[in-house]
Amino acid sequence: MEQTNAVVDTVNTAATGANTAGSWWGMLLYCLVIFAIIYIFMVRPNKKRMAEYQKMLDSLQVGNRIMAAGIYGTIKKINEKTIEMEVAPGVVIEVNKNAVASVE
Repeated sequence: MEQTNAVVDTVNTAATGANTAGSWWGMLLYCLVIFAIIYIFMVRPNKKRMAEYQKMLDSLQVGNRIMAAGIYGTIKKINEKTIEMEVAPGVVIEVNKNAVASVE
C-alpha cells in the first residue's frame, strides 16, 4: 500500500511540473497574441495617420487656405515652427504648425 501511494505521489508531482511548464508557455503565447492584436489595430494605423499628417504639413505653401485651431485663413508666411495666416483683410495671426487641421 505504501508503495502504491509513493507511485501516485510521483505521478502527481510529475504531472504538476509538466502542467506548470505548459501553463507558462500558454501564458507567453497569450501575451504575444494580445500584443500582436494591439499592434495591428492600434499602433500601425496611428503611425500611418501620423505619416499622412506630417506629409500634409510638409506640403504647406504660401497662399493655401487652411483651418488652424478652428480658424480659417490663408497662409502668408511659413516659419520653422509657426505659420502666419491672414484671417481677414489686414488681420494676420501667427499659429503653431501643429495646429493646422486641414488644407483646402
